[in-house]
Amino acid sequence: MLETRRQPTLHLDADTSSKALHQALLPHGYDVTRPPNDWMPQDADDEAQLLGTTAHGRIIVTYHVKDFIALGQQYTMHAGIVLAAQRSWRLSTLISALERLIVETSAEEWIGQVRWLNQWRT
Repeated sequence: MLETRRQPTLHLDADTSSKALHQALLPHGYDVTRPPNDWMPQDADDEAQLLGTTAHGRIIVTYHVKDFIALGQQYTMHAGIVLAAQRSWRLSTLISALERLIVETSAEEWIGQVRWLNQWRT
């Protein structure tokens, strides 16, 4: 029997959630959210963001490296955390790396994973 792989869905945390990044990913059919929305207020703290994205089965994309490494160790069954060093990304390379991540991975393999976005940088 063939196993179906579910494409990852992303949530851009408050720091990574520029409208330009969000709007660049949507036309390609990617399921990406950003705050504020009906389940995540703009001012949610990091813990609330991780718990909210986990409840919605979404991988969180963040520049808050230190905070989310600690949260990933505290909440080991999260839906996935993608870390990016803010200073090292231009919008175009960020879009390209996130597109590669979505296409090359499945939602199932992200459970409990904390990974660097650089892995998908070209």
